[in-house]
Amino acid sequence: MPDDKPILSVTLLTLPESFPGSLYCLHELFGLVGRSWQSITGEPETAAYHFSPLLVSRDGRSSRSPAGSVIAVEAALADAPVADIVIVTDLGLDLHTPPHGRWTEEIAWVRDMHAAGAVVCSICTGTLFLAEAGLLYGLEATTHWSVAPFVREHYPDVRLRPERLLCPAGTGHRIVTAGGASTWSELGLYLTARFAGDTEARRMSKLFLIGDKSDGQLPFAVMARPHQHTDAAIAAAQVWLGDNYTTGNPVARMAEIARLPERTFSRRFRKATGYGPVEYVQALRLEEAKQMLETTAEAVDAVALAVGYADPVFFRRIFKRSVGVTPARYRQRYAGFLRV
Repeated sequence: MPDDKPILSVTLLTLPESFPGSLYCLHELFGLVGRSWQSITGEPETAAYHFSPLLVSRDGRSSRSPAGSVIAVEAALADAPVADIVIVTDLGLDLHTPPHGRWTEEIAWVRDMHAAGAVVCSICTGTLFLAEAGLLYGLEATTHWSVAPFVREHYPDVRLRPERLLCPAGTGHRIVTAGGASTWSELGLYLTARFAGDTEARRMSKLFLIGDKSDGQLPFAVMARPHQHTDAAIAAAQVWLGDNYTTGNPVARMAEIARLPERTFSRRFRKATGYGPVEYVQALRLEEAKQMLETTAEAVDAVALAVGYADPVFFRRIFKRSVGVTPARYRQRYAGFLRV
């Protein structure tokens, strides 16, 4: 199918000093925004925009990074499309040597993109590139904590905030700096939320397991897409359940709709969908509960009732068993991770 969503060009600027990790992680993340969720879960894509990431360098040639691996550059500056977003990632720099006078061609290109309306971002020591480009003059910015003294010494007009993970600044927040190298994930989700929407950012956080992992993987997991099948009786029961999963004893009602004895229905349902009927009902209810916890301020007891659990104590118990955390903890995980 043709891609009918507006597409934002993301230039991942590759310098001789660039490390590959953040570049490739962001390339993968932006490449999957709005393009991966439906195939995993069956839920429709909701991203307002798609992204087109591109690894770009001055001459378009692949080069060896300070880590020793070769970065496969995709285009030269002269051939790159006009950028909507430019990102400079972490750089391997000698902090005993001031960077003044470096990157003249790249800086001129980035300044032109910014003047044309691009959002310009940095990660970790990439902040030094933006400072050298004059784009951080008088603005708040963050960087890796170890580089803070160097920035203060050589770029005293930058209002450094090294305690921050992300620091949007300037008119329209068209400058965004991020802290250490691993903050590619925070920056990626921030930009996804900003342009593709909060729902898509939450989806990417679950797909890439971005966020607090102390509770394991279950809080990131979602209901997998049921098997495709040709069993018309089971399909009719699934259609009914999609609008009636809060009904009491829905499995018995689905068996009636399928015109099958319950035991036969259960066997055929599992064969067709990959789920047992009770498991399927529970999964639908819990996915709706998770959506409500992520996007509304409804009390947990009200969420339980809304998705079909009259006993809030039972709801909390089954939620914790299936999701790995309590409903309150789940809400806390997703309530503020997109905000700066």
